[in-house]
Amino acid sequence: MTNLLHHRVDGAGGAPPLVLGPSLGTSLAVWDAQVPALARTHRVIRYDLPGHGRSPARLPATGATVADLGRMVLELADRLGLESFAYGGVSLGGAVGTWLAVHHAERVRSLALVCTSARFGEPSGWRERAALVRAEGTGPVADTAVHRWFTPAFAGAPAAAALVADARAADPEAYAACCDALAAFDLRAELAAITVPTCVIAGRDDPATPPAHARELVDGIAGASLTEVGHAAHLANVERPGPVLAALTAHLADGPDGGAFSGPSGGPSDDASRHAAGMAVRRAVLGDAHVDRAAARSTDFTAPFQDLITRYAWGEIWTRPGLSRRTRSCVTLTALVARGHHDELAMHVRAALRNGLTPDEIQEVLLQSAVYCGVPAANSAFAIANRVLEEDRAEEEEGH
Repeated sequence: MTNLLHHRVDGAGGAPPLVLGPSLGTSLAVWDAQVPALARTHRVIRYDLPGHGRSPARLPATGATVADLGRMVLELADRLGLESFAYGGVSLGGAVGTWLAVHHAERVRSLALVCTSARFGEPSGWRERAALVRAEGTGPVADTAVHRWFTPAFAGAPAAAALVADARAADPEAYAACCDALAAFDLRAELAAITVPTCVIAGRDDPATPPAHARELVDGIAGASLTEVGHAAHLANVERPGPVLAALTAHLADGPDGGAFSGPSGGPSDDASRHAAGMAVRRAVLGDAHVDRAAARSTDFTAPFQDLITRYAWGEIWTRPGLSRRTRSCVTLTALVARGHHDELAMHVRAALRNGLTPDEIQEVLLQSAVYCGVPAANSAFAIANRVLEEDRAEEEEGH
């Protein structure tokens, strides 16, 4: 598994699979805002590009292509047992989906292309960026990323800062190789080969892939639909998550998997489905080791309770689309501090880290709790959280 693209799976194993690809310079967190809702009806698989997030840097130093990335996605799909899947991608992730739909149409059930293009401008610009990153690292491109990715109104948002940090942390050689791939990418003459249901989503203020690029995709792909999102730049799914989610859910509902695995409310339709969806989310948030320990300790007496919390807490509440998992972690930590549930608090500090909160953000939640839940409660909470964070740092250092 060492060379496999790092990935995360959300949603029940029996749900229709949906693969989501990220933009150059970002991690799979670029889809955080959409996943809670999409995972109610689909098995959502997000991946990190080579050298981004937690994926190893596997692309060749020079001569990399989008086809290389596409084959890595197929390798991941094969490992996960996915014969075919819906695919959604933003920017470079969208280019990967376009290549898959052209060259491996039998694997792609439907296609969602977000702020992407059939050709990303003149190759010389990408080659210059690749040379810059190889010479100076990703710092210079990270410094300017916020202006390409977001409108000025959103540039100071925490989500924007987190994704810029992803760009800064990317492996320079892998980032440069992805630039080489974009330089060589041009599928304009092959768009007519795409026959699967396709939706195209554009940010109206996108300087990297302006709406004209989206219209070119729609004109070239038979039956493709176009949604333009106002007040959004290149990472429209981050800046305007609601309109992008609405377009995606409508597209998926109209596709070959539309309506599968869902009830009238859009969630799992029966107890078995709710349990499956809940177990998938529970494992994603708490980790396999914790859930396996809980299952091993289960008895005939406690099994009904385990079933209840899996269906109700995890299958009904944590899968709801109204809040991101990061936000749900903040709410949960505060409630546990207020009630003094210390064992649960330690568990959910670990869960908060898995959901993408940083230690600094956990600190802010606990400081807020000191005001509204009481200083003694927060004092205990800080001690518990500090212990958990130290254990996490020790495990990380050991892993390296």
